[in-house]
Amino acid sequence: MAGSTPASLTAEAPGAAAAATGARSASKAPSTPGREAWRRFRRHRLAMASSVVLAIIVLAVVLGPLLWRVPINEIDFASKLEGPSWTHPFGTDDLGQDILARLLYGGRISLAVGFCAMLVAAVVGVMVGAIAGMSRGSVDAGLMWLADLFLALPQLPLLLLIIYLFRDSLTKILGPEGGIFIMVVAVIGGLRWMQVARLVRAQILSIREKEFIEAARALGASRLRQVVRHILPNALGPVIVAGTIDVAAAIIAESTLSFLGLGFPPDIPTWGRVLFDAKDTIDVAPHWVLFSGGAIFLAVLTINFIGDGLRDALDPRRVL
Repeated sequence: MAGSTPASLTAEAPGAAAAATGARSASKAPSTPGREAWRRFRRHRLAMASSVVLAIIVLAVVLGPLLWRVPINEIDFASKLEGPSWTHPFGTDDLGQDILARLLYGGRISLAVGFCAMLVAAVVGVMVGAIAGMSRGSVDAGLMWLADLFLALPQLPLLLLIIYLFRDSLTKILGPEGGIFIMVVAVIGGLRWMQVARLVRAQILSIREKEFIEAARALGASRLRQVVRHILPNALGPVIVAGTIDVAAAIIAESTLSFLGLGFPPDIPTWGRVLFDAKDTIDVAPHWVLFSGGAIFLAVLTINFIGDGLRDALDPRRVL
């Protein structure tokens, strides 16, 4: 009949639409928690820019001494306190030593102290928080009382006291660089675990009552398996954010110790030590202070911005 639609076309239309819909769904990658977190992190522009800057800093301190082969302890009084130039891009110090070479070398130590202290704090905090969260009664109360005790201690005076008392003995056993490094990492990490423990405990107290934990418990999973396989993977978001903050705090703490003369020896140019050496010539050689302080400032700032990005990316309640 005139004006009628062929039956074959009307029958093929739904099939074609379904095929197109299936093709579109197949072209999209399956959404996983990791992909979703990465998508949310990429939308945080400051965090992405900070990641690029931090990667450049890490590459510079790792590969820089291999490319910029100026000795860090080469003394040249004829060129002392010179400003930035082609020969010395960051200038020289009061002994004519190249500041760029010393900052590249010291950056390895400062960043290593930050990341290693963060690992110590994270491991201790996760263990204490997991034990407290899965325990009841006196064990939980005792561990939280211990965390409150450490939080009440004045950290900087205690840090100075411990290093002053044990620096010489550890230096004799492990050498001037290894002994100071292990002691600084252990002391800074040992005084930063309380926040991580509280976060892990709070997450475990919330997650352990969920339905999937009840199902694992009904299937006979032990407490250790419940924590390792089911609870901790769902509680690591706040721990990762706290870890980035601990890296920045550890870098500042090491720089403070070196600035006060209680960190690494003078011949080991960490960022804090270079800043300490520059304090007396700030009026005649401001470049010395600006470059050493700028390295600390830039590293800490980028790490804090990355922590903000991770917090937003790992928080499912925040819409990005």
